[in-house]
Amino acid sequence: MKNNKIAIFDIDGTIFRKNLHFELIDELVWMKVFPAAVRKKLIDFYADWLEHQGTYEAYRTALVNLYAEYIQGKKKEDVEEASRKVVSFHKNRTYIFAEELIKKFKSADYHIIAVSGSPIEIVEEFNRAHLGFDKVFGSVYEMDGSGAYTGGADFEPTKNKGQVVRQYIYENKLTLGNSYGIGDTESDASFLKIVENPIAFNPNQNLKKIAEENSWKIVVEKKDVIYNII
Repeated sequence: MKNNKIAIFDIDGTIFRKNLHFELIDELVWMKVFPAAVRKKLIDFYADWLEHQGTYEAYRTALVNLYAEYIQGKKKEDVEEASRKVVSFHKNRTYIFAEELIKKFKSADYHIIAVSGSPIEIVEEFNRAHLGFDKVFGSVYEMDGSGAYTGGADFEPTKNKGQVVRQYIYENKLTLGNSYGIGDTESDASFLKIVENPIAFNPNQNLKKIAEENSWKIVVEKKDVIYNII
């Protein structure tokens, strides 16, 4: 039986070595649900970030906007099929540090949740096939009366991940005593600041600055070596 303690994870860049949203868009192109031109835009956004022409947050926002533009009129079953394909191929591309923490929390009967900005369809598939968390949150896109996506979003957890976590804790009568939070960008700071044991893992520059200001633990994983910075 689970105790009332909680551990909160981001997914992209924290558990998953890549980005679920990127891989989902790419797969939708391969399935011809999205036009081929979308792949060039996707790669250009990634290259800008990789070559220091923009921040990770700008890259993430570009992915969200690209998805919202091209998901209009598309069906949920296509997104679910693409999610299954992506997760089946990529599910084990995870960080050692995150996997070790997940094992630790599961053995200690923690409630384990993930809060991600990636679409809920692929977040839930990743959880079903690999994570086995108690609850996952992802972006929920609006659908019209015919069952097609409108391009609008009903729920975007990245706007305030901390509030999502607080609501979950309240509804499930959990405690923040000996709680853990693990994230890699500034969008995770809102839940890292409420836990007892915040960990900035492979943080971007913005989260690194926040972590240093608050004396949070900073951990970096390079290849198969884990470094505790603070």
